[in-house]
Amino acid sequence: MRNSSRSEVDPFIVMDVMEAARAAEAAGRHVIHMEVGQPGTPAPKGALEAVSRAMASDALGYTVSLGLPELRARIALLYREWYGVDLDPARVVVTAGSSGAFLLAFSALFDSGDRVGIGAPGYPSYRHILTALGLEAMMIEAAPRHRLQLVPEDLPAGLAGLMVASPANPTGTMLDREALEALIGAAAARGTAFISDEIYHGIEYERKAVTALEISDDVYVINSFSKYFSMTGWRVGWMVVPEDHVRVVERLAQNMFICAPHVSQVAALAAMDCGVELQANLAVYAENRRLMMEGLPEAGFTDIAPPDGAFYVYADVSDFTSDSRAFAAEILALAGVAVTPGLDFDEARGAGTLRFSYARSTADIREGLARLKAFMAAR
Repeated sequence: MRNSSRSEVDPFIVMDVMEAARAAEAAGRHVIHMEVGQPGTPAPKGALEAVSRAMASDALGYTVSLGLPELRARIALLYREWYGVDLDPARVVVTAGSSGAFLLAFSALFDSGDRVGIGAPGYPSYRHILTALGLEAMMIEAAPRHRLQLVPEDLPAGLAGLMVASPANPTGTMLDREALEALIGAAAARGTAFISDEIYHGIEYERKAVTALEISDDVYVINSFSKYFSMTGWRVGWMVVPEDHVRVVERLAQNMFICAPHVSQVAALAAMDCGVELQANLAVYAENRRLMMEGLPEAGFTDIAPPDGAFYVYADVSDFTSDSRAFAAEILALAGVAVTPGLDFDEARGAGTLRFSYARSTADIREGLARLKAFMAAR
């Protein structure tokens, strides 16, 4: 049967690494997972209890396409609590994970053939989704001296859109207010739509992340319950759009998704009031980060940008390999540690980088670092 050219996207390599790790575990090996950006903790207890109550009393059918009104209002309140931003709940759109938000945002903002700028290294699904939609993903190399974040001088002419993440995947580095304001201003001056991926907000260590909504209302902001709220498999996220784009996005959502899963929206609403449990999770990430910043250099991985947020460390391993995919496979085979090749995030330079996730338990992180140290000592 024929297939479309738009379907010919590259694989999401971390998912291939996950499958290789699963196969190793099925064969009886014990694998330490440092490959996937998934919290090792479940959804908050309050969220699970809310779902249990809802399942006993509610058919949990379709919701309106923009999401449960009470969830949209609670998300708007979050912006006041975290950033001091007054946000109209009408601008909040509940989505089927951040992935659903990307589809809606790209469909609402761009026409076939438009060029959308993405910082490299960056989350690979940005470019794959853009390609599948008939758009051109333009990878823009971010410099190490800027901690692998874009600056206005990096931006080429002719971009219809610019996608920025802070804290970033795979580096965990953040943009401060001045740097984010400069990028938003540069995009606005060029007529370039600005999309801010804020999925790792809430997971910060020494300073609070800045939301693009502190700077401008003429932006798209995308977030999710997957990371800070520890709800990856529930597939529920949100985005905030300019007032005059609400109906545009609503029409697309009605046809693409109907709505985000009702049961997940119930869980998400309850999760937002589970702050004590969520902050306990953050304390685990902070300890894991401390261990990684000590243990990776001891193992030989010394060229890293200290992460401000998220739960990743991105390491230059070009002294050890020119093929990060093969190197990651070797680490899995000999050390029993699953890590992600940098090729997932940067096609041009990723052959010499690896991403290490520290989202799992502290015991796993300690064991993984011990295995990496032994592996590197034996090379």
